[in-house]
Order: sequence, then C-alpha cells, then structure tokens
Amino acid sequence: MTTLADEARIALDNIADRSAHLFNPTLRLGVAGLSRAGKTVFITSLVHNLLHGGRLPLFEAQSRGRISRALLQEQPDAGVPRFQYEEHIRTVLEDRLWPQSTRAVSELRLTIEFQSASGWSRLFSPGRLSLDIVDYPGEWLLDLPLLDKDYATFSRESLERARLPSRAKMAGPFLALLDGLDVARPADEPTSQKLSGAFAAYLRACREDRTALSTLPPGRFLMPGDLEGSPALTFAPLPVEPDRAYGRASLADIHGRRFEAYKSIVVKPFFREHFARLDRQVLLVDALQAINAGPEAVADLEAALTDILSCFRPGRSSWLGSFVTRRIDRILVAATKADHLHRESHSRLEAVVRRLVDDAIGRAQFSGARTEVVAMAAIRATREANVTEGGDRLPVIVGTPISGETIGGRRFDGETETAVFPGDLPEDVSRLLKGGEGGERLDPLTFVRFRPPRLERNEAGLTLSLPHIRLDRALQFLIGDKLA
Repeated sequence: MTTLADEARIALDNIADRSAHLFNPTLRLGVAGLSRAGKTVFITSLVHNLLHGGRLPLFEAQSRGRISRALLQEQPDAGVPRFQYEEHIRTVLEDRLWPQSTRAVSELRLTIEFQSASGWSRLFSPGRLSLDIVDYPGEWLLDLPLLDKDYATFSRESLERARLPSRAKMAGPFLALLDGLDVARPADEPTSQKLSGAFAAYLRACREDRTALSTLPPGRFLMPGDLEGSPALTFAPLPVEPDRAYGRASLADIHGRRFEAYKSIVVKPFFREHFARLDRQVLLVDALQAINAGPEAVADLEAALTDILSCFRPGRSSWLGSFVTRRIDRILVAATKADHLHRESHSRLEAVVRRLVDDAIGRAQFSGARTEVVAMAAIRATREANVTEGGDRLPVIVGTPISGETIGGRRFDGETETAVFPGDLPEDVSRLLKGGEGGERLDPLTFVRFRPPRLERNEAGLTLSLPHIRLDRALQFLIGDKLA
C-alpha cells in the first residue's frame, strides 16, 4: 500500500506529533463511514454531550463525576479546516434539521480535564486529555484499497461489478460506450471526458437510497471538489488485457496513467497525512438502508466494509515504537440510526453488522487491536411506545418525520408527530444476505427520516443535552481507559 518513502514520511509525521504532545496527552480519533452513515451527527453529539455534561451512565469518568470540564481548543493542524461544531449544533437545536454531510477533511480538538480514579495516578498524571477528532468523507475511504491495485485490476473489478444484475441497468449507458471500443487506438480528450462522465453518473446512481450500494470507487468521482475536470479525475475502467503493453498515448495508456496519478495526487496524501496518524477509529455503518434495498445491497456493503477495514493499521505499539509508527489499537464499528427501530431489534441490528465485518474484525483482534460492535443513535430522534391493533401489541417508535416524507401515501409536513411500526429484523442474519428462504424478498422495514428532537428541560428550566442511544457505551470503549 505504501512505499519506503511514504513510510519514512509517516514516521517523521508521527515523531513530530508525539514530540509535540509529550507533555500534553493526546488521542487522535478518526471518524469514518460511508455516505449517510451520520459522521457529522456523531461528532456533533459527542462534543455537545461532553461540553454540557450529558446523560452518559455507561461512560464511567462522566457518571462518577471525575470530569471537571471539557472545552474546545485550537486544533494542532493549522492547514486542516476546522469541524464547524457551532454551525452544526445550531442547525440541530434551532432549525431541527440534520447538518450537511462531510465534504472535506476537518478536525476539532476537545480537551477533557479530569481526576484519575487512581490516587497514585493523580500524583503524576496531568488529568488532561486532548481528543483530536478527525472527520473525513466516507467516499474517500473507498479509495484506500486502490493503493494495492494496478489499472488492469481496477478495471476488471469495476467492470465485473457494473455487469452485476443489481447494477446493470444503472451502468447501461457507460457499458454501451465500451461496446466495440478499441482501447489501443489513440486517445482524445472528448472521448475520455465522455467515458469518465458516464462512469461517474453510474456511480452516483448506485449511491441513491433505492439501491444503497456501497462499493463505488474511486470516491472522488462522487465528491470531486476542486479536482473536478482535472486529468486525475478524467479516466474510467476499460476492458484492457492485464499483460498487454499498449502504445503510448492510446486510450488504455492514458487512462492507466491517469489512474496512477489519481492514486499519487489524491489517495496517498490522504492516507499519509490523515489516515496513518490515527490512534483509534470509529467506523459508522448505515445498515438499515442496505437492508431495505435488498440482499445485493447488503452483500455490497459487506464487501465495502471488508475493503475499508483491511486498510486500517491495527495492533498495539510499544511506548517507544509509537513515536515512529502509529497503530490503531481500538476500532468501534457502530450501526447507526438505531432510533429507527424499536429496542427489541437493536441486538439483531448489532448481529447484522457483526456478521458483515466478522472476518475483518478477526484479523484486527489477531493483530492486537480491541474491537466492538454497537447499535447506536448519536442523536435520538424518536421515542418508543406500544399500540394495540386487533388485539396485538405493536412496539412502535414516535417522532416527527421530515417534511416531504411519506408513509402509506400520507405525506408529512415536518410538524406532525406520528407513530410508526418499523418492522422487525429477522433473528437469522443469513436471511438478509439470501433474501429469505427460497430466495423470496423479506418484508421491508418502514424507514423514514425524522427531524432532530426538541431538547427537554429539567425542573430548574435548564436545557438538557442531546438524547442518544448508547453514545455512552461508545465513549467508554473509545476513551474510557485514557480517563481511568
């Protein structure tokens, strides 16, 4: 994945980080996930609950009163955009809307001042931990596996996926351009632009809610930013022969060189400057969208998560070795939007995601990293209730659907609260991958988007912190040991 020169630069970056933080304990926490998994919401809620003393009973340092305060401070990387916490929390609290998703790398430093549980530690520990939270678009994660692939391999895998039954219709216009195309002929820019444009349109179609497909590299084709229109983003997979030498300036040659430029200009700097400097990692997974889209989407999500997790550098480093090489020693895989299900299905949601990442987690644990899977909602937008229908008790969730959402033909105005029976996940996880016994499609979940909740007030009239599901469990796993 990296050359000796890359490793040398990573080592120098780590030495600089560790030296700067020698007398100020610091933990770099990466927050990642594929599109719509809720990275921005997770960070916003985490910060808000720590700043405002949220209800976190399973987060021991908080529940036992050992955290004296938490405060936002100047981030260490002046060249990285700041995570706009204040803007995001205003959107959630005042507008009761969800903040915009991540479009670039951003960072935020949250410093926690605490009292150690150990009297001995209180004599020597500064009782201060700086948590550097690194947020980056989930689409960029899709690029990391490309570092180990050449253009022929990338093309073969991409075209095989494009021809799958679940993708063939969306990929049709792009595949039609390849029919009869001579990849050995001289390249011209209009043809390259037409091919790359059709390929990008196919990837965008795959990302829509109705298909919810996840394995969609290259990630920057979905979110090009300031690279839009550059040669590094003007290529597409072509039916090239892996062992054939194509003439210089042919379509195959130009697109192959642009693929390598994409890795050098886009992927490697991201890996080296951000990804390889992490201590711990949160991987957020929106499994509900994939489940509703069907077995193909679930299998595609499994493949994407396996590829992503294989890029992490899990394991334990010695104190001295950590100055040169960082290892991710804890990985939290969080199944988000658990508030869209009744709690009776939460354990099943965890089981689904655990099944999807089981092999990758096994490899991480073998390397010495601790892993945990949790079903959670960083901001809980619903509450639970029971209704009786035809003598049967139905567990429902109650919330305010976002304006324009529909249930059974009823269109909501964004102000009206309603009760929804979301359905149940099957006890047998394998049914989600196979589509049920005999291949029949399982009953879909009733899945709608809800507005963020109005914050409750206590008896003294003080506004409480954002409600959540198992954010405290996530925090205890991620940083609890550093506050012991």
